[in-house]
Amino acid sequence: MSTSPNPTDPAAKHLIVHGKLDVEGRLVDASNVTLFCAVELDGLRANAVYKPVNGERPLWDFPDGTLAGREVATYLLADATGLGAVPPTVLRDGPFGVGMVQLWIETSDDEFIDIRAPEDVPPGWRVVLHAHDRLGEPAVLTHADHPGIRDLAVLDIIANNTDRKGGHVLAGTDGRVYGVDHGICLHAEPKLRTVLWGWIGDALPAEAVEKLQALPEKIYGSLGEELAEHLTGLEIKAISDRAEALLAAGVFPEPGDDWRAIPWPLF
Repeated sequence: MSTSPNPTDPAAKHLIVHGKLDVEGRLVDASNVTLFCAVELDGLRANAVYKPVNGERPLWDFPDGTLAGREVATYLLADATGLGAVPPTVLRDGPFGVGMVQLWIETSDDEFIDIRAPEDVPPGWRVVLHAHDRLGEPAVLTHADHPGIRDLAVLDIIANNTDRKGGHVLAGTDGRVYGVDHGICLHAEPKLRTVLWGWIGDALPAEAVEKLQALPEKIYGSLGEELAEHLTGLEIKAISDRAEALLAAGVFPEPGDDWRAIPWPLF
């Protein structure tokens, strides 16, 4: 049996679209039913995450049964724009009905996000939040100043990510930084909650500007057609509006006053 294809290899997406899913366990810390699976096809084998729609917990501010589609839509957005890395993600039938299937990412021991004493923050890391631990000692939420994380921060703004926890940022063994768990993204109303606030006020990098400038044309073209299978027209238009607003500002935004800007728990 061959090893798992690299996430950037087209064979990886083909595998999770057409491969046979075998459930091997459940990730018990997830708020929705999240199953760990093996997927096999034509001599290829990989692991995958499978979240059946009928295992989604209802939320007051997102329509029922739409979270799996939002995961797929966020992958489509990242893949089409190059803003952040999201593992290949599809909507397909599985052992417990239609759901989101995403390639499992093998991770390294690298740490990109942490809570530390202020004096223990590595050089160059970005501090997001000052607080105190349960003993009353100073502590900070901090993350690495890494291009892959910065790209995910831009993706979160455009996708209106409502739940970017530290545990949703993975250091892949292939050297890339992956974002996962995008079920509550892409709402039309502002809802950005993320631990990746370390670049507030910094100018957008030139490569991000170029990708954002190309986004509206894609939204009203083939990307928009793909997104329409998972999102409303208002939600799709809001993606373009957020990109245009970010370009007009030219800098990473600061949190608004209308909602809690950092998810809880943090990891």
